[in-house]
Amino acid sequence: MSQRQLFLQHVAQTSDFPLMIEVEKAEGVYMYGTEGQRYLDLISGIGVSNVGHRHPKVIAAIQKQLDKYLHLMVYGEFVQAPQVQLAHALSETLPERLNNTYLLNSGTEAVEGALKLAKRYTGRTELISCYNAYHGSTQGALSLNGSESIKNAFRPLLPDVRHIRYNNFSDLQHITSRTAAVLIETVQGEAGVRVPAPGYLQQLRECCTQTGTLLILDEIQCGFGRTGTFWCFEQFGIEPDILVCAKGMGGGMPIGAFIAPQEIMASIKTDPILGHCTTFGGHPVSCAASLATVQVIQEERLTDGVQQKAALFRELLVHPRIKEIRNCGLMMAAEFESFEVLKAVIDRAILNGVLTDWFLFCDNSMRIAPPLTITESQIREACEVILRSIDEAVTS
Repeated sequence: MSQRQLFLQHVAQTSDFPLMIEVEKAEGVYMYGTEGQRYLDLISGIGVSNVGHRHPKVIAAIQKQLDKYLHLMVYGEFVQAPQVQLAHALSETLPERLNNTYLLNSGTEAVEGALKLAKRYTGRTELISCYNAYHGSTQGALSLNGSESIKNAFRPLLPDVRHIRYNNFSDLQHITSRTAAVLIETVQGEAGVRVPAPGYLQQLRECCTQTGTLLILDEIQCGFGRTGTFWCFEQFGIEPDILVCAKGMGGGMPIGAFIAPQEIMASIKTDPILGHCTTFGGHPVSCAASLATVQVIQEERLTDGVQQKAALFRELLVHPRIKEIRNCGLMMAAEFESFEVLKAVIDRAILNGVLTDWFLFCDNSMRIAPPLTITESQIREACEVILRSIDEAVTS
């Protein structure tokens, strides 16, 4: 049987229409098929490969750690250098107050930990998130997702969850002394790249402070340089109480984290002991890869070119079928008139060697989020293919 047949028979499917691209290797901004096809990756594994596929420094860090040890003990018991060095490096990128990191395996796990921490620290039960938000697939994270279409089949979910409208100032009145936390994406991702309105995050921060509510910023997609600063919230003059990250954090390895002040984080280690625990969280190989990723972003100054590269995409992607381009750095959405038109363009672009996608809650917009290492010539190549694919899709 072929790999594709085995894939369909033995690998659990997430939809009835997987892309079915069979990849043999990947390097930089390109993936290569088993028959020599080359795909320019414009979605970075959905925000994961910020430093490109198989960055040499990330690979070297992984190989070095492989020669030392793999999993040793459940999280939090042993002093493991990769965990310690990564946590310290992350604290160096953050405001002084955000000094304590809990390492996990994914963004969903990080959200789960952050929600538990907020409820434990505040003693409150109400949680608030936004409509059209995406925070993960496990039942707690799913409860905070802002679309009934993906969660109604799995009810009952967490009680005492309220949703507000992103960028709606009047909805902030729903934050009260009952609210344990507001969980919000600094820039909404699956809603199709929705950027905060002027003053919105500042007023949200003020409302949380006044009511004793913890502000949890989800930077799973928009962190690690994606928007032009290491952390997206740096651009808006606020600080969260808890920060959630993953995806671009690992340079291609699975890892996530929630980060908080030490006095808040301490609340989950007693009453009960092991209030939050994980076996594989903070895996030493993933931590080594993540530390190398942090260093690559900093040493190669990858954030410096983000705005210029985004501007080039905006300059080149001009076509009557593209209705609007929204972006925060290299987190971009190109809007088409309908899903049907967009899907035809995406399919044609893949055939022409450029991989892109749509958004879960905005299926008429094309996702553009390439590795931050993408060059000007590669951007021009990608845009030429997209424009040609639009014309071919419309003609066909």
